[in-house]
Amino acid sequence: MRWFWVDRFTEFESGSHAKAIKNVTLAEEHLHDHQPGFPVMPASLILEGLAQTGGLLLGESRQFSKLVVLAKVPRMTFHGWAGPGDTLTYSAKLTDSRDEGGMVDVTAHVGDRLVADGEIVFAHVDENEAGAGRADQMNCVFTLLRGVLDIGKAGNGSKAASPA
Repeated sequence: MRWFWVDRFTEFESGSHAKAIKNVTLAEEHLHDHQPGFPVMPASLILEGLAQTGGLLLGESRQFSKLVVLAKVPRMTFHGWAGPGDTLTYSAKLTDSRDEGGMVDVTAHVGDRLVADGEIVFAHVDENEAGAGRADQMNCVFTLLRGVLDIGKAGNGSKAASPA
């Protein structure tokens, strides 16, 4: 089973920053099991959405030449929650990018309300060093999520015209 915590990118500036959204719906089973009687998005899944947003930002800046894996979360503060009907807006700003990996500053908002903020560090892993089969497994989410980046592009790959 694959879990995607990003529904759509609303902004993407290569090598700089990205914004993505996740619509929280009552149809998501984890909302019912996390805190019975109070359906909220688990903080760990908000963190995963932030990591997917930041990881794609870092990976795309290097033309996905290496696998991007979450290395550590040096700082993450949760200020609130998100529930059914909310739209989480994930923002990631690339603060460091080098051959070994990179770091992003991230925030999650519901409207104007800050839900989470922090830093995420990623490592670059060469597919040959990852071992057979493991590379496919680790790259799976990023490979499939890369299609989300293409939603805002025209059929020829150029940036789609903005609605007037």
